[in-house]
Amino acid sequence: MKMTIGEVSKKSGLSISTIRYYDKEGLFPDLQRTSGIRQFSEQEINALEVIECLKKSGLSILEIRQFMDWTTEGAKTFANRKALFEQQKIEVEQQMAELKRVSNLLNYKCWYYDEAMKRGSEKEVRAIPFDELPKAIQEDFPFEH
Repeated sequence: MKMTIGEVSKKSGLSISTIRYYDKEGLFPDLQRTSGIRQFSEQEINALEVIECLKKSGLSILEIRQFMDWTTEGAKTFANRKALFEQQKIEVEQQMAELKRVSNLLNYKCWYYDEAMKRGSEKEVRAIPFDELPKAIQEDFPFEH
Protein backbone atom coordinates (compact mmCIF):
# COMPACT_ATOMS: atom_id res chain seq x y z
CA MET A 1 0.00 0.00 0.00
CA LYS A 2 1.41 3.38 -1.01
CA MET A 3 0.95 6.46 1.15
CA THR A 4 1.26 10.18 0.55
CA ILE A 5 3.63 12.34 2.54
CA GLY A 6 0.65 13.67 4.53
CA GLU A 7 -0.41 10.16 5.48
CA VAL A 8 3.15 9.30 6.48
CA SER A 9 3.31 12.46 8.57
CA LYS A 10 0.14 11.51 10.44
CA LYS A 11 1.27 7.91 10.91
CA SER A 12 4.80 8.78 12.07
CA GLY A 13 4.11 11.99 13.98
CA LEU A 14 6.84 13.74 12.01
CA SER A 15 6.22 16.99 10.18
CA ILE A 16 5.93 16.99 6.40
CA SER A 17 8.94 19.32 6.22
CA THR A 18 11.04 16.83 8.23
CA ILE A 19 10.08 13.98 5.91
CA ARG A 20 10.86 16.14 2.85
CA TYR A 21 14.22 17.02 4.40
CA TYR A 22 15.03 13.34 4.94
CA ASP A 23 14.13 12.65 1.32
CA LYS A 24 16.26 15.57 0.10
CA GLU A 25 19.17 14.19 2.16
CA GLY A 26 18.87 10.81 0.42
CA LEU A 27 17.57 8.82 3.36
CA PHE A 28 14.93 7.04 1.25
CA PRO A 29 17.03 5.52 -1.52
CA ASP A 30 14.17 3.48 -3.03
CA LEU A 31 11.37 6.03 -2.69
CA GLN A 32 9.05 5.85 -5.69
CA ARG A 33 7.42 8.86 -7.33
CA THR A 34 4.36 9.01 -9.53
CA SER A 35 4.09 12.23 -11.54
CA GLY A 36 6.57 13.77 -9.09
CA ILE A 37 4.50 12.82 -6.03
CA ARG A 38 6.26 10.77 -3.39
CA GLN A 39 4.73 7.33 -2.89
CA PHE A 40 5.78 5.95 0.49
CA SER A 41 5.71 2.21 1.20
CA GLU A 42 6.16 0.23 4.39
CA GLN A 43 9.89 0.20 3.56
CA GLU A 44 10.06 3.98 4.03
CA ILE A 45 7.91 3.81 7.17
CA ASN A 46 10.37 1.27 8.60
CA ALA A 47 13.27 3.47 7.46
CA LEU A 48 11.73 6.41 9.35
CA GLU A 49 11.73 4.38 12.56
CA VAL A 50 15.41 3.54 12.08
CA ILE A 51 16.27 7.14 11.15
CA GLU A 52 14.55 8.49 14.26
CA CYS A 53 16.26 5.86 16.43
CA LEU A 54 19.68 6.73 15.04
CA LYS A 55 19.00 10.46 15.42
CA LYS A 56 18.00 9.99 19.05
CA SER A 57 21.13 7.91 19.63
CA GLY A 58 23.24 10.88 18.54
CA LEU A 59 24.05 10.27 14.88
CA SER A 60 24.11 13.14 12.41
CA ILE A 61 22.12 13.13 9.18
CA LEU A 62 25.38 12.53 7.30
CA GLU A 63 26.09 9.43 9.41
CA ILE A 64 22.53 8.20 8.96
CA ARG A 65 22.86 8.68 5.20
CA GLN A 66 25.99 6.53 5.30
CA PHE A 67 23.97 3.82 7.03
CA MET A 68 21.18 4.10 4.46
CA ASP A 69 23.76 3.87 1.67
CA TRP A 70 25.10 0.69 3.26
CA THR A 71 21.61 -0.81 3.24
CA THR A 72 21.54 -0.49 -0.55
CA GLU A 73 24.91 -2.20 -0.90
CA GLY A 74 23.67 -5.51 0.46
CA ALA A 75 25.36 -8.20 2.52
CA LYS A 76 28.88 -6.87 2.12
CA THR A 77 28.02 -4.04 4.57
CA PHE A 78 26.45 -6.18 7.29
CA ALA A 79 29.57 -5.86 9.48
CA ASN A 80 29.62 -2.05 9.06
CA ARG A 81 25.93 -1.76 9.94
CA LYS A 82 26.29 -4.04 12.96
CA ALA A 83 29.32 -2.08 14.19
CA LEU A 84 27.37 1.17 13.89
CA PHE A 85 24.51 -0.19 15.98
CA GLU A 86 26.91 -1.66 18.54
CA GLN A 87 28.63 1.73 18.92
CA GLN A 88 25.33 3.58 19.25
CA LYS A 89 24.15 1.02 21.80
CA ILE A 90 27.23 1.84 23.90
CA GLU A 91 26.53 5.57 23.51
CA VAL A 92 22.90 5.16 24.58
CA GLU A 93 23.86 3.01 27.57
CA GLN A 94 26.30 5.72 28.68
CA GLN A 95 23.58 8.35 28.29
CA MET A 96 21.20 6.17 30.30
CA ALA A 97 23.77 5.75 33.08
CA GLU A 98 24.23 9.52 33.23
CA LEU A 99 20.47 10.06 33.31
CA LYS A 100 20.22 7.48 36.12
CA ARG A 101 22.74 9.54 38.13
CA VAL A 102 20.67 12.67 37.45
CA SER A 103 17.47 10.86 38.46
CA ASN A 104 19.11 9.62 41.68
CA LEU A 105 20.14 13.15 42.61
CA LEU A 106 16.65 14.49 41.87
CA ASN A 107 15.07 11.72 43.97
CA TYR A 108 17.48 12.46 46.81
CA LYS A 109 16.79 16.19 46.70
CA CYS A 110 13.01 15.60 46.69
CA TRP A 111 13.37 13.35 49.75
CA TYR A 112 15.80 15.83 51.36
CA TYR A 113 13.44 18.79 51.04
CA ASP A 114 10.42 16.73 52.15
CA GLU A 115 12.38 15.86 55.28
CA ALA A 116 13.58 19.44 55.77
CA MET A 117 9.97 20.67 55.60
CA LYS A 118 8.83 17.99 58.08
CA ARG A 119 11.66 18.70 60.48
CA GLY A 120 11.77 22.46 59.92
CA SER A 121 15.52 22.40 59.36
CA GLU A 122 18.09 21.28 56.80
CA LYS A 123 20.61 20.91 59.61
CA GLU A 124 18.59 18.03 61.07
CA VAL A 125 18.39 16.28 57.70
CA ARG A 126 22.15 16.62 57.13
CA ALA A 127 22.73 15.13 60.58
CA ILE A 128 20.97 11.84 59.69
CA PRO A 129 23.61 9.08 59.54
CA PHE A 130 23.84 7.35 56.17
CA ASP A 131 22.70 3.99 57.55
CA GLU A 132 19.53 5.63 58.88
CA LEU A 133 18.48 7.05 55.52
CA PRO A 134 15.60 5.24 53.79
CA LYS A 135 16.82 2.11 51.97
CA ALA A 136 15.77 3.49 48.56
CA ILE A 137 17.86 6.61 49.17
CA GLN A 138 20.85 4.55 50.38
CA GLU A 139 20.70 2.28 47.32
CA ASP A 140 20.73 5.16 44.84
CA PHE A 141 22.65 7.71 46.91
CA PRO A 142 24.07 10.23 44.44
CA PHE A 143 27.14 11.22 46.49
CA GLU A 144 30.23 9.49 47.80
CA HIS A 145 29.74 8.19 51.32
